[in-house]
Amino acid sequence: MKQDILDRFLKYISIDTKSDEYSETTPSTECQFNLAKVLVEEMAEMGLQDISLDENGYIMGTLPSNTDKKVPVIGFVSHMDTSPDMPGDASTACLIENYQGEHVVLNEDGLTLSPNDFPEMLDYIGQTLIVTDGTTLLGADDKAGIAEIITAVDYLIKHPEIKHGEIRIGFTPDEEIGRGVDKFDVEKFNAEFAYTLDGGGIGELEYENFNAASAKVHIQGRNIHPGYAKNKMMNAILMATEFNAMLPVNERPEFTQDYEGFYHVVKIEGSVEKAYLQYIIRDHDREKFEEKKVFIQQVADFMNLRYGENTFVLELKDQYYNMREKVEPVYHIVETAKEAMEQLGIVPKIIPIRGGTDGSRLSYMGLPCPNIFAGGHNFHGKFEYVPLESMVKASEVIIKIVQLYTERA
Repeated sequence: MKQDILDRFLKYISIDTKSDEYSETTPSTECQFNLAKVLVEEMAEMGLQDISLDENGYIMGTLPSNTDKKVPVIGFVSHMDTSPDMPGDASTACLIENYQGEHVVLNEDGLTLSPNDFPEMLDYIGQTLIVTDGTTLLGADDKAGIAEIITAVDYLIKHPEIKHGEIRIGFTPDEEIGRGVDKFDVEKFNAEFAYTLDGGGIGELEYENFNAASAKVHIQGRNIHPGYAKNKMMNAILMATEFNAMLPVNERPEFTQDYEGFYHVVKIEGSVEKAYLQYIIRDHDREKFEEKKVFIQQVADFMNLRYGENTFVLELKDQYYNMREKVEPVYHIVETAKEAMEQLGIVPKIIPIRGGTDGSRLSYMGLPCPNIFAGGHNFHGKFEYVPLESMVKASEVIIKIVQLYTERA
């Protein structure tokens, strides 16, 4: 299994699948079809049934039941796209075998992945770390999850002595830009519940996530020759920084943890004439989440009183909600995943996701869907890495969950 999962992962990450938030198509980038076609071909070669790839880039497939028992239909889901924050072709990834706690020099420019900065690296002494050369994302978010699902299903096919019910697998586009399940057909997927393989380090098991919204602020300034600007110029750049300064400093990502929410400015651009701010707003508590949206609207309203009507135009859009409300009524799906980890010698870490997954929205679409670790660390940046052994354990967790539900049927 170890070599299979490594080979698959290295193949998948060599295909650039970066999504594009400014695109209006689904998938947002044509390159996501390049990986989708590889996966469909691989699924067919394995012998899966009911394989489909639709015009929007959604893949589904079925491993039929091999038991007469009445076992719930279980789904496993991961996303194909990688974050638009960096290039997504990680064909230059390399392996650090038998890692011993040293600093890892990623490239000839001296870029270094260090346990001084990322102390959790020391949890993987003796293991194999997969890293980038520092110029691209690794893509473990979420190609590790894809490799783990495919490898687990392939293992079940090759070991028919392991009894299981019907298993559905699905791969989605555009998760990184908040549109991963916009056109996911839950009825067609036809699972009673599912798991996303999209979490971080080994042992993570999550059924709580942020409530999430995006906020876009368009600022109209007035550009006047600086020599004649007194009482006339309205510098949109300075107005943008003034707006940002009115949001609470202690509610930024770098100052929050656990269940604490935040405002996070992800983009600022502009000139004296026009400026633009983009934020993500997050909170686990729905009431506090709504309060945050009200507050940023109040800031925009105040700035319009100060500078004139429609100087600041705020666009607020909800993205997803906390899945806890939908998972708790079927909490056995969390308990079973926890038991699966424990039986495999993995210490479960049931923590709230400080982010979101396709599973959060799927849960509200009628498919309860907690999140299991995929094994990676430092997602969305050049220091991303994944221990190979964590990926193997994730595949084993999938197999064990399937076994547990079959045994109890």
